[in-house]
Amino acid sequence: MARGADGEMLERLIGFHERSQALEARKAFEKALAAAKAKIPVIVKNRQAMVGRQPYRHEDLAEIVRTITPILARNGLSYRFRSQTTGALVTVVCVISHRDGHSEENSLSASPDESGEKNSIQAIGSALTYLQRMTLKAALGLAASDDDDGQAAGSSALISRQQARELLDLIEEIGADKNALLQFFQIKGVTDLPAARFRQALTMLNSRRSN
Repeated sequence: MARGADGEMLERLIGFHERSQALEARKAFEKALAAAKAKIPVIVKNRQAMVGRQPYRHEDLAEIVRTITPILARNGLSYRFRSQTTGALVTVVCVISHRDGHSEENSLSASPDESGEKNSIQAIGSALTYLQRMTLKAALGLAASDDDDGQAAGSSALISRQQARELLDLIEEIGADKNALLQFFQIKGVTDLPAARFRQALTMLNSRRSN
């Protein structure tokens, strides 16, 4: 009986120690992430693309990486991607890790980008790059400069019910990850989206349509 009791006590102590370590690692992760985000500047939109006949500007993955990597490293943070293709969807998972062991991740899925004259491999590659960019931004809560919406950025008005329904219908139509969109804009629900960001959200979703 004594040996059994000792073994049970040892297991409890080990479990308590592991939970304590995990808690401390999570606290260190959150502290490091907050410190890094405070130092990361607004990302410059250095590329222009077209959605139909409408031009829009965005920051490419290389610009994001160039900006954030040194800052993350100074705070003991790193990132990596996992990806897979299931049926007609490409999925990317972005994992943010801290040197003390805690990590968090988010994922986003989309169809291969068949716009232009891309072959099947290029279509998947284009979708992967887009999803890596979006999941990394969502994981870190990054903001990008937005010349088009700059004048309206100070407005506190929210989108209308009709605009919210338009976004929800589009999310369902293209199979987008609604939670990733909410994370990107740092809102709890689609109806909480500022009116000044509606065009940006619509453009982001429309850019994932397969032509």
